[in-house]
Amino acid sequence: MRASQVYSLALLCIGVTTLTLSACQPALDAPVPETSAVTAITNVTIVDFDGRQAQLLPGQTVLVEGDRIQAVGSDLAIPAHATEIIGTEQYLLAGFTEMHGHVPPAASFGQLPERYLNDVLFLYVANGVTTVRGMLGYPHQLQLKQDIANGQRLGPTLYLAGPSFSGNSIESVEQATQRVIDQRDEGWDLLKIHPGLTLEQYQALASTAAAADMDFAGHVPAAVGLEQALAAGQRTIDHLDGYLEYVDATQRPITAAEINQLVELSLRHGVTVVPTQALWQTLIGAGNAEALTAYPELALVPPQVRQGWLDFLDNPRTSYFNADTAQIQHNNRQQLLLALVRAGVPMVFGTDAPQLFSVPGYSIHREIATLQQAGFGIDEIIYSATVAAGDYFAEQDHFGRIQPGARADFMLLPSNPLTDASAIERLEGVMLRGQWLDRGTLDTRIAEIQAAYQDTAQN
Repeated sequence: MRASQVYSLALLCIGVTTLTLSACQPALDAPVPETSAVTAITNVTIVDFDGRQAQLLPGQTVLVEGDRIQAVGSDLAIPAHATEIIGTEQYLLAGFTEMHGHVPPAASFGQLPERYLNDVLFLYVANGVTTVRGMLGYPHQLQLKQDIANGQRLGPTLYLAGPSFSGNSIESVEQATQRVIDQRDEGWDLLKIHPGLTLEQYQALASTAAAADMDFAGHVPAAVGLEQALAAGQRTIDHLDGYLEYVDATQRPITAAEINQLVELSLRHGVTVVPTQALWQTLIGAGNAEALTAYPELALVPPQVRQGWLDFLDNPRTSYFNADTAQIQHNNRQQLLLALVRAGVPMVFGTDAPQLFSVPGYSIHREIATLQQAGFGIDEIIYSATVAAGDYFAEQDHFGRIQPGARADFMLLPSNPLTDASAIERLEGVMLRGQWLDRGTLDTRIAEIQAAYQDTAQN
């Protein structure tokens, strides 16, 4: 369900003017120009955090030059040549990071349209996802990452795992060791763990990764188990993989003692979790099929992809699916996740898009709702997708906050997201590395994607 070639989008904002939210229009087929102009977002309320405590800073001006926030304050002088975006009665929120996302490969996959990769990148951005930790590498992606960073292509900033380590790709300890060295030398940001590794292969990978200063993250192979993975220093456990298996609670209610055991183990080893609760609810068979098939964003994926997702509901093809105990397992996951985070285990936000009914960008709203059902406040969820993700990548860059020196990635919202989570769905515009995409621009491109896939379905 992945494919192909890159689409370019540019903003051509000319003149010194005060913009309404639809005044800056894109040149859809032009290269993205290097951003050097100054933009001022004025009289806006910033959603900020003091530690983990959310707070609002009203009446602020944010000055952006190039791809960086230059200044933030309530009494800033606006340069005469700046483009002004008036933020009165609106809210500025740092862009979200998708900590378990996917970027399709360059080569066409089956009969998927060549444009699919372009659309995936855009749909992330159109929903305020300005950074993606790509969790399955393909050879072209390092060039794609560089093209985005250079302003030659539109897309979220990428941090990329290389091709995965799994039972299909690794056959020996020596091969595991060499693959770590190769991926370090090729320039991948981290190593992706998939099921199927032996304990010996995993330990060789882990020790080599430590020497190479490479993070590794993802699944917990069954032969390794949670405790060994944590002891070996796996940076993130994604999907809560291995947690319920550790206490044998995939088909029966988990106990309070077992939750405490898992919390203590996680705190002892300092792991971070990427839960992907909404997607996993679907994968294990606890999702509401009628609700899933009614998602309006399904119109924004190729009909072949959409049909594959619908077929899954009729004929599930994963080892995770167990309709008889799915709701028990989902409830266990929700209880466990809340306990982990409330005890101090770091959580970073991820959705595993594009996967089953998990459309890039739009999947963040499904994940937000699922986390709220687990008992999380919207402030905790926003923190995990902004500040916590920025802290995770603190050695690489400064983002996830609206602060001087931070990457200029943020959303302009029509209402307070701390009291109305739907404000994130109704964003007025996105600043992506200093480039402004207003609501009109986003809507035009989204409509074009929908029309393209509707035409494909009819042909």
